[in-house]
Amino acid sequence: MNFAPGAWKYAIVPLLAAPFAVIYSVAAGLLSLALGVGALAFFRDPERTPPPTGVVSPADGTVSVLREEGDQVRLGVFMNVWHVHVVRAPFDATVVDVEHVSGAHRPAFSKESEKNERVHVSLETDSLTSQSAETALEADGDTDDELDGSNEDRFDGPNDDGAIEPAEVTFIAGAFARRIFPYVEPGDELERGDRIGHIAFGSRVDLCFPPSIDRDEVAVEPGESTTAGETVVLETPADVGPFDTPIGGFDFDTQSDGSGADETDDPASSPS
Repeated sequence: MNFAPGAWKYAIVPLLAAPFAVIYSVAAGLLSLALGVGALAFFRDPERTPPPTGVVSPADGTVSVLREEGDQVRLGVFMNVWHVHVVRAPFDATVVDVEHVSGAHRPAFSKESEKNERVHVSLETDSLTSQSAETALEADGDTDDELDGSNEDRFDGPNDDGAIEPAEVTFIAGAFARRIFPYVEPGDELERGDRIGHIAFGSRVDLCFPPSIDRDEVAVEPGESTTAGETVVLETPADVGPFDTPIGGFDFDTQSDGSGADETDDPASSPS
């Protein structure tokens, strides 16, 4: 089992104290052992495998917030004591800024928690639909290689328009969680599912989608459970392939040799 940084700092003292505590009281020894094991459980960091397409949840937990704020949609995931507290990148992006904001320590499930201590990780991302198309094209790369030996020169990629959109992941501390540990810094390139930080002893993680995303496009609702790096919170096209979408206006179905349509309609080509 992997553990997030800082796990042993919290666990080592109660674990080492447990044998000595038993000398005075079995209950004290068991309590000390439980504290040490519990600290490790809070910091556990299992491997996760993102699905082929889609924006994934940044955190384990329960969807507690889903609303429009200005031109963006905010999704909030509340982490309870039994959830993994490592936060993951919901999509491919570049880190623009990491800002720590001091604040209160209200319960993370309350409306007042938005005034709590928090860390904003500002991101820039390509069109989320284009990212999904690129993933699908890469998955189809083996087929392309069989056809012509290489697909590197056939197209420049599904996001040639270069559209970049802002997004944000916010770590929010709670009543007991008073340590936020971002793993990233400005300039870092993230892939979907990458670890980007953790909150010691939990709380809440918010995702502000790019402005192009509407509320009714989000695939989860308040009360639903999510798994960081695996639960799809925004569906994106999964059936895009190099022959499904014309590249540069070229239609592979009708223009493979420049005369497909004429051959179909030419009476001379019909059997007599």
